[in-house]
Amino acid sequence: MVNVLIIDDHPIIREGITKVLNATEDFNVSGEASNTQEALNLIYQNEYDVIILDVVLPGRGGLEFLEEIKKIKPELRVLMISAYSEKRYAMRAIKSGASGYITKDSAGKELVKALTKILAGGVYVSSVIADQLIFELADDNNSEQLHEQLSSREFQVMQMIASGKRLKEIGNDLSLSVSTVSTHRLRILQKMNMKNNAELIQYVIQNNLLDN
Repeated sequence: MVNVLIIDDHPIIREGITKVLNATEDFNVSGEASNTQEALNLIYQNEYDVIILDVVLPGRGGLEFLEEIKKIKPELRVLMISAYSEKRYAMRAIKSGASGYITKDSAGKELVKALTKILAGGVYVSSVIADQLIFELADDNNSEQLHEQLSSREFQVMQMIASGKRLKEIGNDLSLSVSTVSTHRLRILQKMNMKNNAELIQYVIQNNLLDN
């Protein structure tokens, strides 16, 4: 029996995933968490074979938490699940250590298939993302987009700036000091060779990187 931990802040989503997995004989949902702190406690206290992790979570985002999971238990398989298209997050998730990525609207059809593949040592993504991964691996000279240089935390701060939030609001949401958020902002601008928030916001909008 495969022990599964679900990390998602929406009870309805957790319930739906549990129903799908309980309909099989191979999977057992042995843990649920609505935020990263709950999840961290469960990961330290229990043994899981695979984690189903939402990309968007309160406070620390799922991508940043993914990196922490891989540091704690690098062998643990993680399937990212999101309401957003693969194009927006899948590449970043795979590069950060995820074994797969599916969207919530396809979970009913793909969840068991995805888990089975990643538990067998494979990576589960759509054919479009698979082709993109192969292209990047085959082309050593392929230049990454500017935002791919950002850490998961910097990427999250960039999105929040582009959504119109002030530094104090971002700090409150992420439990960070204003000075820390300001430092993240400066690093973002430096890495992306931009001068101000206006350029950053324009880039985010043009590349469809804003959660809405």
